[in-house]
This record gives sequence, structure tokens and C-alpha cells, in this order.
Amino acid sequence: MFRREARLRREYLYRKAQEQKQHLLEEKKRRLKRALEDNQPIPPELCREALTLQQALEFDDVGSEDVLNPQDDEYRWAGVEDPRIMITTSRDPSSRLKMFAKELKLILPGAQKMNRGRCEMGALVRACEARGVTDLLLVHEHRGTPVGLIVSHLPFGPTAYFTLCNVVMRHDIPGLGTASEAFPHLIFSGFSSHLGQRVSSILRSLFPVPKDDSHRVITFVNQDDYISFRHHVYRKTDRSTVELTEVGPRFEMKLYLIRLGTLEHEASADVEWRWHPYTHTARKKISLGI
Repeated sequence: MFRREARLRREYLYRKAQEQKQHLLEEKKRRLKRALEDNQPIPPELCREALTLQQALEFDDVGSEDVLNPQDDEYRWAGVEDPRIMITTSRDPSSRLKMFAKELKLILPGAQKMNRGRCEMGALVRACEARGVTDLLLVHEHRGTPVGLIVSHLPFGPTAYFTLCNVVMRHDIPGLGTASEAFPHLIFSGFSSHLGQRVSSILRSLFPVPKDDSHRVITFVNQDDYISFRHHVYRKTDRSTVELTEVGPRFEMKLYLIRLGTLEHEASADVEWRWHPYTHTARKKISLGI
């Protein structure tokens, strides 16, 4: 079984590398085509390959530039099949971290919560793969406050690492009542860059497709690379008025790492994107939005 998993992962990484090469080639052809159509000078870095790229452009069909997508293999069943989510915590969790994991279970329809115990990460990932789990969520804490969230897509990745701050749980807000378990509508705002679309696809794959009559809304708003999470239900008071009610929890997320693998291959997986605080000289540099 381990040989089969290793073989499948090697095939997946090779296929992903080929797709990335094809994506770079399509980007070069797109830049050359734009320069020729606008009667502009060819970019200097494309001068040596200009003739070869122009010959390749003659055999391209209209609309074939974006056929290959490196994310096709990762989320090919997103929206077709409902995701199966497993939520767990770091070892020896506090009572507040257990409550936060329980509230994440209420947010994600169909999610299951598992006590970590002394289970190592490799055995945990293999157990999730055997049960057909599509995403594994791991939450961390510091002195009883949730400070980290890891979203790992199974069986091949990617794995996104988020920092949590300003966490307000449902248990801290009195008189909220019972949370709705309907499939929520999703709102994403401010994810306009390529990395922002990548993060939105990672988060969107955690939720199933909602019904039209669902009155539950989950919002992810990006502002200065901090993602604000809000959870509401709405009620129509009349034809032109909608009343929003926040049902919690609420928190802010900040992405700092994306790896092209699962948690058990954390040491050997390639890094797709990493936040470098000391290499960004401009304080106003924004990664998730434009």
C-alpha cells in the first residue's frame, strides 16, 4: 500500500511539474501575441525564443490558452461531490481549543471532529485517506487561545498554513441560540490576485454547493492580506429589506505558507508560496489582492 501511495504521489508531482512548464510556455506565447497585435517591441527576454513561439502560435486554437490548470487534479471533484472534512487539534488541547474545534465543525457542513490523543501525523493522514476524507484541518493554540489553522487537502495536497487572531467564539457571545446546519452561501471579497484566487479555491473547496433557499451566509473578506471571517443568517422582513444576524464565530486569518504536499510530507514537500517578512521592504505590499 505504501509503494502504491508513493507511486501515485510521484506521478502526481510529475504531472504537476509538466503542467507548470506548459503554463509558463502559454504565458510566453500570450505576451508575444499581445506585443505583435499591438505593434509593440518584443520583450527582450523573449527575443531568442520569438521565432519558435510564433511558429507554435500558428497551431493554437482560439480559447486554448487556459485549458491546462495546475489545480485541475487537486480539486477536480470540487462542486461535484460534497467534501468530507476531518477536524482535529494539537496534542493535549485546552478546553477553549476544543470549543473552537467544535465551532469549526458547526461551520463546515458534514465535518467530523476527532480527538488527537497521541496519534502521530503520518498515521493520522493515512487514517483520513482510508476513510475518504478530502480535507484535514488542524488547529493550534497558545495558552488557550487559537492561533493557527492548517488546511491540508488529501491525498496529494496542497497544505495552507494560516495564523489566527482576534478570535471571538460563540461561547463568548450570550444568547446566540442554535446555529443553522444548512449549506451556506459563500462570499469572497478582495481575492483578485493569482495567489488570492488560489487561497479562495482552497477555502471554497471546504464547503458543499448550497441550495438556493439557504438563509446562511459565510463571508471571507481580504483587507491588507488579513482575511476576515464572518458567519451570518439572513431573514427577509419584506420584499426590499433583509435582516442580517451574526451567529459567530468571528476571527481573522493571515496566510503565511502553502506547501505542495500533505502534512506527513511536510519536511520534503515543495513550497509554493511563503511569506517573507524581512524581504518585503514596502509595508504596503499586498499579496492576496491587487
